[in-house]
Amino acid sequence: MEASAMAGLRVLELADQRGSLCGRLLADMGADVIKVEPPGGDPARRIGPFLDDRPHPDRSLFFWFYNLNKRAITLDYTRSAGAEILLRLADCADIVIESLKPGRLAELGLGWEQLHRRNPALILCSIAPFGQTGPYRDYEADDTVAAAMGGLVYICGYRQEKPVRAWGLQAYHCANYYAAIAALGALFARARDGLGQWVDVSIQESTMAAIEHLAGNFFGPRIIPERYGTMHWARGFRVGKCRDGYVMHCLAADWTSLIEWVKADGKAQDLDDPKWGHRPYQREHVEHVFDVLDEWIKDYPAGELLRRAQTLRLPYGVVQWPDKLLEDEQLAARGYFVEVEHPELGRTFRYPGAPYLFGGTPWRLYRRPPLLGEHTVAVLGGELGIGTEELAVLSGEEVI
Repeated sequence: MEASAMAGLRVLELADQRGSLCGRLLADMGADVIKVEPPGGDPARRIGPFLDDRPHPDRSLFFWFYNLNKRAITLDYTRSAGAEILLRLADCADIVIESLKPGRLAELGLGWEQLHRRNPALILCSIAPFGQTGPYRDYEADDTVAAAMGGLVYICGYRQEKPVRAWGLQAYHCANYYAAIAALGALFARARDGLGQWVDVSIQESTMAAIEHLAGNFFGPRIIPERYGTMHWARGFRVGKCRDGYVMHCLAADWTSLIEWVKADGKAQDLDDPKWGHRPYQREHVEHVFDVLDEWIKDYPAGELLRRAQTLRLPYGVVQWPDKLLEDEQLAARGYFVEVEHPELGRTFRYPGAPYLFGGTPWRLYRRPPLLGEHTVAVLGGELGIGTEELAVLSGEEVI
């Protein structure tokens, strides 16, 4: 079996939901990611929904998604005995991912200076709401606050109404994608000069970096963007309702092909006037254009509309219901969903897979999410060499 891209890489993850995706991304590419949880477990284990509606640290579907392919140990590194064990683990690690409050690791004797002194090749990747420096460094923030202060909330919603929060943990995800990229960049630098470095990731800055259209409008002509609801900011796309669902209209293609189709259906109204073929005029009156197109598609089945549009090279798309994605023929053809066995439950579950395919170093789902403390003995005893008696003492003192 071919080795995955990150095979041989050892990662310690000291992260809650703010940083777990970064570890998951590296684990999916083959890194040995060891999740270090407090003895009571990562707080994410208490986030629902739960399998069969039975709350339990090992049945959180939220935790499952973010922690595939990882191993897990329990360790209270806020105590001196636990901190010493963590330092020993870091001595043989390539990357440490952490999402604690800025300065907390240093307070525990586990900060960058201590880690770097012991293991100069180590890369420390810190993920915090506002990074490790600046006047907001110690501010409390969750995903919603970071998204608001990063500009994402302001641009979501409808004109003349209050901004709205985008669904999901979009700010956290942005930060974790950038953190994974930065960690891999630091690995390239280490390959060149042999030294690790401290990667400081701000969730606010990562969110701002992801709203790409703001820069051109605001920092150029100083235009503050409006909220467009279901319309794309470039005004070429808007969601419309057809007979059995929703589709994404598109004006950013061959207008002639589109309007000839609409005319053939007897629904063009005034859009067959040549003036509508001019982009500036379309943009100036774009709400009217989409209103006419909405009237046109209201009785069309979404699938039929999609097939005809693509035949004409018009990039229309169906707005997929989440459950329909499980049946999507394109995702099935590429093997996107992967069956993962949970032996302790005697069941197999379907998980979302990779957004990329490696030609030579395959991406794999090879391990279901870890049970609480599942690998503590194997890692601390078998790999770190801590004896059975000492492990028993550490357990009795609730260090592990």
